[in-house]
Amino acid sequence: MDICDVISVEDVVLDLKSEGKTRLLKDLAVLASRRIGIQAGEIVSVLSAREKLGSTGLGLGVAIPHAKMRGLTRPFGLFARLDAPCPFEAIDGQAVDLVVLLLMPEASPQEHLNVLARIARLLRDGEAVAGLRKAADAESLHRLLTEGKNRQAAVA
Repeated sequence: MDICDVISVEDVVLDLKSEGKTRLLKDLAVLASRRIGIQAGEIVSVLSAREKLGSTGLGLGVAIPHAKMRGLTRPFGLFARLDAPCPFEAIDGQAVDLVVLLLMPEASPQEHLNVLARIARLLRDGEAVAGLRKAADAESLHRLLTEGKNRQAAVA
């Protein structure tokens, strides 16, 4: 499964406003809820439970909040570029401005880890991250996500 199978161009959000980590997770849950038909409150609940285990802020301005969801039949991802960096309790203490929400079906643990690993690998690529921060629109950003996936596949 590739990143483009999980994040569609409709699931790329630019200039999302955020007033902190809790509000950001709620806003992402509302956006995801509209696309997958699961109540936003349920999504916030699983994301919050995951964050209690340790922040999903990877550092360098990137976070990948993720969780397994009961009732989800296929993986779902949403990419958000924030209008301003948001405190996220990242491992390096830096605020985040690039966020990938990843929701996976409960019954697919290996698939969950594979998709999460691909996204994390892409977001550690400084050139790819710089491009994502500069992309003019959702289509361009989505194309960079896909190209990043191809570049990573060639390396792996």
